[in-house]
Amino acid sequence: MSQRKTQDFGLRTVAGVGLVLYVTFIVVPVFMSLRSSFTDQNPLRSASSFVGLANYREMWQDEELRASVLYTLALAFGVTLAANALGLALALLLNGTGRSYRALRTIAFLPQVVSGIIVGFVWKTILTHDGLLNDVLVSAGVVSAPVDWLGTPGMARMSVGVVVAWVLSGFTTVVYLAALQHIPRELYDSGAIDGAGPVQRFRLITWPMVAPATTISVTISLITVLKLYDIIAVLTAGGPSYATQSTAQYIVKMAFTSDRFGYASAVAMFLLLASAVIALSVTSALRRREIDL
Repeated sequence: MSQRKTQDFGLRTVAGVGLVLYVTFIVVPVFMSLRSSFTDQNPLRSASSFVGLANYREMWQDEELRASVLYTLALAFGVTLAANALGLALALLLNGTGRSYRALRTIAFLPQVVSGIIVGFVWKTILTHDGLLNDVLVSAGVVSAPVDWLGTPGMARMSVGVVVAWVLSGFTTVVYLAALQHIPRELYDSGAIDGAGPVQRFRLITWPMVAPATTISVTISLITVLKLYDIIAVLTAGGPSYATQSTAQYIVKMAFTSDRFGYASAVAMFLLLASAVIALSVTSALRRREIDL
């Protein structure tokens, strides 16, 4: 067998294995969940009954689900905006050569590679009533008494948003940095010669040139937060009073606490469809922006 044929056979094998894994772990579970969403499946019962659209109709009257969806949407759009702004700012600062820049880029990416469970535990330790953050703020005289970062709805929502944005900033920084490093230096030199200042060079050169990176970064950030579970589960467990309960947490609660697998599957199908619609809409809008630029 020639080398070309061997390479083609290897590529087909890898593609075939990838397709089998995708169907096994993605497509099949989705169809199983879709089937379950039309039943009253309960792990405590040996059999389940077909209930048609009853689970989907119940979703419209579920106040707790509505609250979790609204919170998830607000968190997704707020965190996406903050994480991308921070990522772009860090990328501009770290867009240099030398060992120090490489070390700083590695540090900036660390939040993305750390497990969400570990991130949740670390930040929970920092944000508790007698945690590190309150110790520093009280010692420095910034506040007179410890702040209840996780104990009130408003502060808990803000704290979760800050932590998630910090985690995602590692990813967004790398994406924007890769885009910045592919911008020809001659464009900036020409702009400087023509009298363009730093702000004008950013607006006329940097911002249009990182448009494809913005599309990727924003879309993936949105999808990540829409299905977020682990960080919130450890940091606040959805509290206080379900103020930080994400839709993914609600699905897990319905399935494994209330033992309502059928209803949880219906909510999961809704989350899948909503995430797909939002991601496709945002991607389409950002791609039109790329063309306009």
